[in-house]
Amino acid sequence: MFHGLIDEMAQKQGVTEQLKAENQMEWVQQMNACKAQAEEIVKFELIYD
Repeated sequence: MFHGLIDEMAQKQGVTEQLKAENQMEWVQQMNACKAQAEEIVKFELIYD
């Protein structure tokens, strides 16, 4: 579930391999943001649902 959410968010936000090749720092920042959002969603669903 966690990895699926990260992949889905990255795809929706346009985080691509091309971005990774052109601007690695931007890619890392965006992937970290996707990871943090996915963690929050999983935690919310596990704790509150």
